[in-house]
Amino acid sequence: MTNASQARPILNGRYELHRRIARGGMADVFLAKDQLLDRPVAVKVLFAQYAAEPTFVARFRREAQAAAKLNHPSIVAVYDWGQHEDTYFIVMEYIEGRTLAEFISSEGHLEPLKAASIAAEVAGALGFAHRNGTVHRDVKPGNIMITRDGQVKVADFGIARAFGGGEDELTQTGSVMGTASYFSPEQAQGKNVDPRSDLYALGVVLFEMVAGSTPFSGDSPVAIAYKHVQEPAPLVTARNASVPQPLSSIIYQLMQKDPRSRYPAAEDVRVDLKRFVEGKALIGVKNASAPASTNGTEATQVQASAPATQAMPVAGMDTGSTRAVIDTTRAVPATVAVKQDEAVEEYYEPPSRTGAFIVMLGFLLLLLVGLVFLIVQAFNDDAGSGGETDEGIKVENVVGDSQNEATQTLEALGFTVEPQAEFKEGVTPGEVFGQDPEAETLLKEGGTVTILVSKAADAVQVPQLVGSSQEKATDDLAALGLVAKPEEVASDTVEAGKVVASSPAAGSDANPGSDVTIQISTGPSNLAVPDVTNKSQTDAVGELTGAGFATEIITTPDDTIAEGNVVRTVPAAGESVPIGGQIAVYVSEGKSNVTVPNVKSRKVETAVELLVNQGFTVEQVTEELEPGDLNIGKVTDQSPQPGRVADLPFVVTIKVGVLKGTTTTVDDTSTTVDSSTTTADDNATTTVAEPGSP
Repeated sequence: MTNASQARPILNGRYELHRRIARGGMADVFLAKDQLLDRPVAVKVLFAQYAAEPTFVARFRREAQAAAKLNHPSIVAVYDWGQHEDTYFIVMEYIEGRTLAEFISSEGHLEPLKAASIAAEVAGALGFAHRNGTVHRDVKPGNIMITRDGQVKVADFGIARAFGGGEDELTQTGSVMGTASYFSPEQAQGKNVDPRSDLYALGVVLFEMVAGSTPFSGDSPVAIAYKHVQEPAPLVTARNASVPQPLSSIIYQLMQKDPRSRYPAAEDVRVDLKRFVEGKALIGVKNASAPASTNGTEATQVQASAPATQAMPVAGMDTGSTRAVIDTTRAVPATVAVKQDEAVEEYYEPPSRTGAFIVMLGFLLLLLVGLVFLIVQAFNDDAGSGGETDEGIKVENVVGDSQNEATQTLEALGFTVEPQAEFKEGVTPGEVFGQDPEAETLLKEGGTVTILVSKAADAVQVPQLVGSSQEKATDDLAALGLVAKPEEVASDTVEAGKVVASSPAAGSDANPGSDVTIQISTGPSNLAVPDVTNKSQTDAVGELTGAGFATEIITTPDDTIAEGNVVRTVPAAGESVPIGGQIAVYVSEGKSNVTVPNVKSRKVETAVELLVNQGFTVEQVTEELEPGDLNIGKVTDQSPQPGRVADLPFVVTIKVGVLKGTTTTVDDTSTTVDSSTTTADDNATTTVAEPGSP
């Protein structure tokens, strides 16, 4: 592309491509201008060689459809989809910022609180996608954007798919898609994936954020995928001892090999991450902490009863340095394609450690070396043809553009723009007639480009309008010969109906008869979630929807809240949520039923702890035993007997063996028996406080 705006490609007569900002496995991404709405956008253009393949086109269209229906503040928005000549394109929200991968690369690793805050936002985005039936399948730092003001955005639903079956799926059981370093074990084996697969990948991302590296590495993507299946994940504290134990526990649970052992939903992950950031106790972890390492082997092990499964390459497919060889731009079944909803699991048998396997690995390494060479060559070509170099970024020619167009073009390159209005005979007012530095000059990112903008001989200054009513602002502009163009925007600081900002800004020169855009506040974009705890489901939903929120009902057992009433909401009461945001309402199913465990022959301390942890109230009675009896200090009997199903709260009485001739002194708040003092009393009892009591 040349610098002349008239020579830039324009897709469908609307989207003017400016420069390439990213390159993916099957498409280029360009910074572009939406000429109809006068705003910058990102346009993903499918490579020509894939545009002729119906499978690739269908996958490309599916990406647009999957993301377009996910209207969430932490998901990159998709605006449009279309065909131009012999290829296809997707129009997306343009994000000014950096990827999480760039943050990790530049900072080494992130502080635990910062990492948890970012992961919480990602979990919120994934939870929204999951509730709408979509699994991302490629959660990684490169697909997580962080804007200049710190907002987190999840991008690239290119290999996302609906879960729960369906006849129109483009990938089938046995096909492996994704990025090797972030594969879930089931994904690496080509098995069906569900939302918990995204949670495993989020655990890997969180691990990398605080440790500075992914948990598994290898000489090839195949080797990395194999480790996800076969090897237990290392503890993050082994890589970075400063990671707090609660965060280590969250990561440990997210990266369990068995999906059933992970968090059940992304929203539960988000809740625990936010509680960690706020210094509160976790509520979603199944273990109090991640287990300690023993001789380098973690507590989580893969069952050895079945042969190990391993992700294997699809013959003839191109490989990449960061993606598994099975992550091609087209999903290819591992053996025989089956329908998504058939109960068939296909997997790859592990290769034998033979000469043929070594030859195959050598071939893959040669392919990787070749690919790295091509990437370096392409980078050198790009550097020689324009754009960013080691010396700086080339300044584009904006002479002849309007002030707004020139400002958008230069700011998109990373420059600061300083307009100066001057009268220039023969130049249309508002048009750029000069710039400093000139086009093609190399300038460091953040450098200032001065643009000379023509103004009319009788130009007037735009007055201060912020805080004025729409009516007054319109009258003030009309008095100067200017035309007010109102547009509505949400504002948390400016009262509804008042002016938030103007364009051009106050003090700028404007030509008589020209338009001045005034942004009119519609009020706050966020609202505090009302407290509906203990209210009936009907009343709670009515109050939340009346406040402008969407609701989702989730039932949960609870021992303190009556059946049908609200236990809690996520986000919690008082949290700030965008208007129209979704609130998960947890409604009580009533008291939970539990089975009385067998604590006979256990040490009294162990028995009491087991019962209390399961929600029972414990009463102890003593039984005198002869010296040498092995049951001294242990439970000799219990009531009720093991196996009974009970509603909590419920009292379990245990009989504890004590040495004959000694007294058992019991403390009402103790969970142990002291058998070394004063006289015995067969009828002595104590009640151990319920869980959570002092």
